[in-house]
Amino acid sequence: MAEMPLTELNRPLGQDPAAPPGKPWGRWLVFAVAGVVGLAWASIVLIVAIRRDPDGGEPMAVARIEKRAVPDQSVPATLPPDTAQPDTTQVARGQSSARQIEGESGVTVVRPGAEVPGSIVITIPDNAATVRLAPAPDNRLVERTRYGLLPKLGADGSTPAQVYARPAGPAPAGKIAGRIAILVGGLGISQSGTADAITRLPGAVSLAFAPYGAELERTVQRARGEGHEVFLQLPMEPFDYPDNDPGPHTLLTGPKSADNIDRLHWVLGRFTGYVGIVNFLGGRLTSDEAALSPILRELAGRGLMVVDDGSSSRSLLASSATRAQIPTMTVDRVLDTVARPDAIDRELATLETLARDQSVVVASASALPVSIERIARWAKSLEGKGLLIVPISAARSLRSPKTTGSLR
Repeated sequence: MAEMPLTELNRPLGQDPAAPPGKPWGRWLVFAVAGVVGLAWASIVLIVAIRRDPDGGEPMAVARIEKRAVPDQSVPATLPPDTAQPDTTQVARGQSSARQIEGESGVTVVRPGAEVPGSIVITIPDNAATVRLAPAPDNRLVERTRYGLLPKLGADGSTPAQVYARPAGPAPAGKIAGRIAILVGGLGISQSGTADAITRLPGAVSLAFAPYGAELERTVQRARGEGHEVFLQLPMEPFDYPDNDPGPHTLLTGPKSADNIDRLHWVLGRFTGYVGIVNFLGGRLTSDEAALSPILRELAGRGLMVVDDGSSSRSLLASSATRAQIPTMTVDRVLDTVARPDAIDRELATLETLARDQSVVVASASALPVSIERIARWAKSLEGKGLLIVPISAARSLRSPKTTGSLR
């Protein structure tokens, strides 16, 4: 019987298999090449997974960015003297130069600091004829407190009421038959209404800001950059409080009046650069001499002007402020008690008559869209009538000291 050839199925165990045809090093070369290719692909996948290139293979360029120190003169421009950097001749010269350039150019610069956080705010007047107000805050006229920067009397005798007031502009041509001062309040709450008042009303119209708005420092500096002198509205207790609530930190009568100075400091620290305060509501408080006197003593010590909005016939605000030697002004007419175009137009016509009869008249209005629109429209007609709009601070100086109080 013939023997069958041995195969891998019938070969005895323990014997080496037959060597396959071909050279043995060729197989190892194939394995090595396959391993290198596989390793390369794995490396590519790993790199892509780690980098997650957002540019998707687009051409890229790499630029080096270096941080450089901010010049020293930018620090003392906002902070009070006690927090400024060490005083050196070089830094002092830098401060003087920067402030001089800003003042001469009409540019308002608000630099970031503890009380003015965020980016640098630069306001550039777009009209060369814009009256330039003094920069704020003025280091001489602020003190640092837990509520921010509060106004104070300067060591040289200067006051916020004097320094922050709108300066006299160019002398008007022709004879002036009368002057009209208008204070528009309620600003800082509505962004659109505030922006309209700042941009549409003449720069000589004074603006009063409520203490509850957002980004008040930035907004107030924009208003001042447009030539408006500004006031701070002080919430005071009305007769129907708390049904009619002026808001948080309202100054109160009765037992709670002991906390009024602390509430006052909170309100005064909301922004800088204001000439003085004007009451917001406050019929009950302004008729209470005992509650009003400590508040007025505090305001007198800070060099601020006081404006009585004329809303209460029982108000003692103006008379008490005059006795406290505070520069004072009382509003004669409220323009938008009836917030209709025809009613506002009638009040504005009455202002013209009063201005001719009394030489100067003071009015107030709220930042309602209809009020802003009618006042802005009316203001354009005054040039041919011999009437001039003046800021509240200027109107005060034109009136008798017996009715307005005396300057400190």
